Amino acid sequence: MTRFVNPLGRQRPNGFSARVSDIKTWTKEALSLDEEAVVSVNEVACSQPDCPPKQVVVLILCASAPARKFAVHKPLMETGQEDVVDAISALENCSASRFEN
Repeated sequence: MTRFVNPLGRQRPNGFSARVSDIKTWTKEALSLDEEAVVSVNEVACSQPDCPPKQVVVLILCASAPARKFAVHKPLMETGQEDVVDAISALENCSASRFEN
């Protein structure tokens, strides 16, 4: 019997899950979020002409604030803490205190 291989399944490099966890941690630290905040990290294709083929989109959900998102225009495995902090700093009309619970 051969093993089923999902043709639509994604091949993820070693360290992918750890980097997702790092980005969540960096986001929570940069915004002083508590443990109740939900941070979702996804690597998505970017179809805009001035955008790299993949980018990281981070969604932040807090009970006491509207949902927010930011993007890092790099592949997930190339995204570092400085990229996350810079993207958060660039959010328009948004301060870290709006995210605090």
